[in-house]
Amino acid sequence: MNKNPQQQHAYRRDLLFLMLCAVFLTALVMGNIIGTTKFVTLLQFSLPDWMVPLVPSLVRDESLYTMSIPVGLLAFPVTFLVTDLVSELFGRKRAQLLVWVGFFMNVFMLLVMTIAWYLPNTGGVSAGETLFDGVYGFMVGNTIGSMIAYLVAQSIDVRLYHFWKKFTNGRHLWLRNNGSTMVSQLVDSTAILSILYFAGNLGDGVTTIGALIILIFNSYIFKFFAALFDTPLIYLSVKWLKDFEEDPEGHSLYNRNVAKSAEEIAK
Repeated sequence: MNKNPQQQHAYRRDLLFLMLCAVFLTALVMGNIIGTTKFVTLLQFSLPDWMVPLVPSLVRDESLYTMSIPVGLLAFPVTFLVTDLVSELFGRKRAQLLVWVGFFMNVFMLLVMTIAWYLPNTGGVSAGETLFDGVYGFMVGNTIGSMIAYLVAQSIDVRLYHFWKKFTNGRHLWLRNNGSTMVSQLVDSTAILSILYFAGNLGDGVTTIGALIILIFNSYIFKFFAALFDTPLIYLSVKWLKDFEEDPEGHSLYNRNVAKSAEEIAK
């Protein structure tokens, strides 16, 4: 049975939403599983002599500054890009729904991994028991704190995004994209590292509030620039996907009338 143009449009719009959800949840769960199992160096450079005393020794070796982040953090900026895109195309309620689904997906993942860890191993079948125990040990120590930080930060991101969208009447996409993500990323970095600090899950070199602040700042630098770099991506994505915009709050970037668009699709 052939679908009419309006049904086809609704089907493609729902498919787009499901694909965005899939990307979001994959990045979120993957980030928590691999978490801090490995740290990677994003960049290194020698500091000029005048800057060396200003940069804490916790993030440098002599005059060599190193930006090192856990591998789980690489996929994390994608989650904020997706929530901003869902916010723009589908509205605040769907974006907040996605945040809650991601939270319960992490609860489910943690539950399954914990059950698997307590179940007895079948000897002689797999050579990866030690590997599994190592990954679980890293994951369980960080996921609970990460879940709390994630829920707070993503909820702030969604609400700030729609505050700026309403305030500018749908104009200045760059403002709501960066104004929401940069603030929520700072909240996320502060929350997760503070939780890990007070739980004693950070390294031996992080024993003071000052050292904690340095780590938060170093982590936020990566997220700050990731937020800047995703601005062209969200402009291209919204431009490309504008035909699927529902704009439930009536603040369209392209000043499109949703009712009129629905009529045009039905013709």
